[in-house]
Amino acid sequence: MTEITDQIVADHGLSPEEYQRVLAALGRTPNLVELGIFSVMWSEHCSYKSSRIHLKKLPTTGPQVICGPGENAGIVDIGDGQCAVFKMESHNHPSYIEPYQGAATGVGGILRDVFTMGARPVANMNALRFGRPDHPKMRHLIAGVVHGIGGYGNCVGVPTVGGETNFHRAYDGNILVNAMTVGVADTDKIFYSAASGVGNPIVYVGSKTGRDGIHGATMASADFGEDADAKRPTVQVGDPFTEKLLIEACLELMATDVIVAIQDMGAAGLTSSSVEMASKGGVGIELVMDDVPQREEGMTPYEMMLSESQERMLMVLKPGREGEAEAIFRKWDLDFAVIGRVTDTGRMVLKWHSETVCDIPLGPLADEAPMYDRPWVATPKPKALVDAPECTDLAADLLTLMASPDLASRRWIWEQYDHMVGADTVQRPGGDAAVVRVHGTGKGLAIATDCTPRYCFADPIEGGKQAIAETWRNLTAVGAQPLGATDCMNFANPQRPEIMGQFVGCIEGMAEACRALDFPIVSGNVSLYNESKATGGGSAILPTPAIGGVGLLADWSKSATIAFKGTGDVLVVIGERRGDLGQSLWLRELHGREDGAPPRVDLAAERRTGDFVREQITAGALTAVHDVSDGGLIVAVAEMALAGDIGAMLSLPTPRGLAATWFAEDQGLYVATVDDAHLLAFLKASTAAGVEVERIGRTIAGRIIVECPTTDHVVALDQLGAAHERFLPDLMGQTITA
Repeated sequence: MTEITDQIVADHGLSPEEYQRVLAALGRTPNLVELGIFSVMWSEHCSYKSSRIHLKKLPTTGPQVICGPGENAGIVDIGDGQCAVFKMESHNHPSYIEPYQGAATGVGGILRDVFTMGARPVANMNALRFGRPDHPKMRHLIAGVVHGIGGYGNCVGVPTVGGETNFHRAYDGNILVNAMTVGVADTDKIFYSAASGVGNPIVYVGSKTGRDGIHGATMASADFGEDADAKRPTVQVGDPFTEKLLIEACLELMATDVIVAIQDMGAAGLTSSSVEMASKGGVGIELVMDDVPQREEGMTPYEMMLSESQERMLMVLKPGREGEAEAIFRKWDLDFAVIGRVTDTGRMVLKWHSETVCDIPLGPLADEAPMYDRPWVATPKPKALVDAPECTDLAADLLTLMASPDLASRRWIWEQYDHMVGADTVQRPGGDAAVVRVHGTGKGLAIATDCTPRYCFADPIEGGKQAIAETWRNLTAVGAQPLGATDCMNFANPQRPEIMGQFVGCIEGMAEACRALDFPIVSGNVSLYNESKATGGGSAILPTPAIGGVGLLADWSKSATIAFKGTGDVLVVIGERRGDLGQSLWLRELHGREDGAPPRVDLAAERRTGDFVREQITAGALTAVHDVSDGGLIVAVAEMALAGDIGAMLSLPTPRGLAATWFAEDQGLYVATVDDAHLLAFLKASTAAGVEVERIGRTIAGRIIVECPTTDHVVALDQLGAAHERFLPDLMGQTITA
């Protein structure tokens, strides 16, 4: 028997104080199996011990919310007895260590979170953050992550319909890979994870257990040192073809009345799934480790409980129905084993070779796990931008921005994803939000992911507001009614007060925006310790509260797109322009400056403007719609022009200069086109709604022309398109073909 030393305790990520809590909970010294179970359950990844106290501040309810945080995924009502089930999760550290498998198993894990609830997955999204494009490891990381996402999603048959990708030196040593899945279920066939029924059988299904992923949750709860590559064995290995079989087998079994509770084996594998099921149900659990399907010889209970092998589920079934369930899983060529039973002891008991190798009270593992109110300091409010530079050549600056890493075309990425499998994708990658038809109906689900980390770094409160508001705005821009959001809170070391202050500030801003926009957080994930001490890596990542949003279209055929539809349409800006250049991409990319305050988010105006835009889309008044974000007004117009291969003639007064007029990233703004027949009614409606509208030009063929008093600024669409498409293929060594 292994002697538990101070070093072994430290190697398991437990502080001396936490180990004393373990001793108090057990009334004795733990054995290695028990220590390992406490280690993973008390990791940041599983316990949220540094974040739980603050996550409680987020709005999580609403008339549309069926299930909020606490289950595998959140659920919102979409009418007609149907619901949308969705969640976003991180797989950051595994993807840095082994990018293909890290990203692939991130997709596999979030898919299981959704179909565990009884939903058929209908769409995947992702939010990716990479370091400097010229960093020595970055090309390898980009290629591996993109291929991993595509390799898993394409094979499992769920379309990857969009996402976002950004670059910044703060992610040099710790990239972010956040995966989101949306599914659809019947509201009367939702499955939950709380175990019940003393004596009920506990069943293991899916793939066999191996040694991959052991200590994965613990690894994900620590920052990187020089030994990042040595942690490769902690990364799981995925099999999308088995996952497809598992989806179909689970959904087939869910069509019966056999299942009492179900939980996927994600982080911490068999440990977390069994602990969560038992603790939520207020029961005990007894497992016979000899009966766990194993693919490697000589596995110990420690390895089996901590393995994060993929494509596995744990279920509680009604007694006497095991044969019915087994027949379904055998048909799909999957393992099926009864490995334990529900008890009334409130304890986790593990048997191996007829001996008890673990006996732990469940309370300390779950609800009574450590929760810290860590010291934090507020981020100082940024100073206003002073000595703002001016733009002297609008066309040249636009070309530079459209070719820059953060704004260049993502075609190289999304062309590697099958975004049409299932034949229900009606808006593909490249717009404000993807739109997926609810199969067999006229309804559509709009899906978007958003966050602007540079805003969050400069002002966490305002950045948190903006992350929620932009997600809400992107759903609105396609005509969808926003229903709910999921968050993926990516931050650095919470034991540093300034980092904890970023987290607290972002939560405050997010909560305020969620309340103002009736946009609750229904699920989410926290990923801390995202920083690196490795040579060539940065220290802390930018605070990155990635937001995934879902909205509903009553009629998907009425959704708006960003593409200009024809020449001669009137171009309008909807919302109030302010012209602030602080933290803008133009300031960073053209002048190398990352200073000033981020653009202010006026939530009342955001709500008023967005509701008006949605009404006008539904009424058919707008022929194209796009929100203003990175790069400002001129970039929004350029993206619409490239999407439709139609140009624009633009003109606006410039009392604060060209840069403030065209490159400011004002919030709550939309660019739209209106045909002449609808213009008068549209303008009357905007006045009645109290929403500001400016006419800024008309669509024309072939070019973008900005008229100014002394000179016109002109860029041809073919020149703009070539610049826009070049960055990623050049970086990844791929020639662009016509």
